[in-house]
Amino acid sequence: MSEIKAAGGNPDVVKPLAGFKILDISNFLAAPMCSMFLADFGADVLKVERPEHGDEVRHWGENRDGVGLYYKVLNRGKRSITLDLRTPFGAETVKRLVRDADVIVENYRTGTLEKWGLGYDVLSAINPRLVMVRVTGWGQTGPHSPRPGFGTLAEAYAGFVAINGEPDRPPLLPGFGLADSTTGLMAAFLTVTALHEAKRSGRGQVIDLAIYETLLTLLGPQVVNYDQLGLVQQRSGSRLPFTAPRNTYRTKDGQYVAIAGSAQSTFVRICAALGVPALVEDSRFATNRARLVNAAVLDEHLQAAIERFDRDDLLSTFIEIGATAAPVNTVADIVDDPHVQARENIVSLDDPELGGQLRMQNVVGKFSRTPGEIAAPGPRLGEHNRAVLVGQLGYTEAELAEAGIALDGPAPAAEAAQ
Repeated sequence: MSEIKAAGGNPDVVKPLAGFKILDISNFLAAPMCSMFLADFGADVLKVERPEHGDEVRHWGENRDGVGLYYKVLNRGKRSITLDLRTPFGAETVKRLVRDADVIVENYRTGTLEKWGLGYDVLSAINPRLVMVRVTGWGQTGPHSPRPGFGTLAEAYAGFVAINGEPDRPPLLPGFGLADSTTGLMAAFLTVTALHEAKRSGRGQVIDLAIYETLLTLLGPQVVNYDQLGLVQQRSGSRLPFTAPRNTYRTKDGQYVAIAGSAQSTFVRICAALGVPALVEDSRFATNRARLVNAAVLDEHLQAAIERFDRDDLLSTFIEIGATAAPVNTVADIVDDPHVQARENIVSLDDPELGGQLRMQNVVGKFSRTPGEIAAPGPRLGEHNRAVLVGQLGYTEAELAEAGIALDGPAPAAEAAQ
């Protein structure tokens, strides 16, 4: 078993976002990831989920004892209550909660909150400082805005899928929620930006973010190259259109490494490490632009050299010479990697619902004074109904029962299994 750092920081350190209250009424991946990043750095995130069913992510992918595992990651550090926002009781409760909230995060189809009487005009009248983060497939404006949208559609629409894959094969979707995840990152950044502005102006505002937009910006020089040169980037496997070499290569023992020669000095060291210094003098490979024209031939030479080495021997040689390569890791490699362990990139957390320890990716980025920290894995559905709805908002147990709200949510899976 690899050594993974357990959660637990200095309780005397005030986290960067401590004191900010986030009301997360969203589902799925992109918007909950936004509030996950905020919770990592100390924001108080209250997640609102549908009674009985909860966030759809509870039912996505792999589970243990019926508990959705990815939910535990995306909703770490949050509290959970259950409300049906389509009902007068649910809508009224949201209005009460936004009175002292700094941010509300939502990802319903455009126009849905307005239909429920929860549009920004209504909520900002209650709390003028409120920031509303609206994450949708297509945004609040434009001809596509009424359509349903998900990350898969955004990955195709933004242009990523068209350039992903081999030239003679169909375009490939990514193997994880790329558009949703990048949107979650951008939404968190925009939220902190809006909070900074609200501190200055005393007024909140709406953040309107379509899922395809961040990925469109991250796709590199495609737009400017098309505008100025009429170029349309095509699929080229693992190669890049602006630097060579860049690819994955098979080693003697059947493993793979990734190699990139973004700078001329880097390419020189790669060739030295592989024992093929003559490639540097070859006019076809003498400069980056020449290598781009002859990338396929260059890859043949590099592959022939690389397959003489076992992976670990090759990596050791590259490290000694200062050349650039990395192993193509699986998740099993990652959790056992000494550098990942030294950087504390994986954290172990106690999870009462699962009845044991749970490992997940740690907070991204390290602050020297006020680091982020994962307070706990994602909560049980409705785990905080009693504390929030009764203790904070003053509802009676009878009122909650009439609204169909279970006071403490379902029992933990570990208890239910006994």
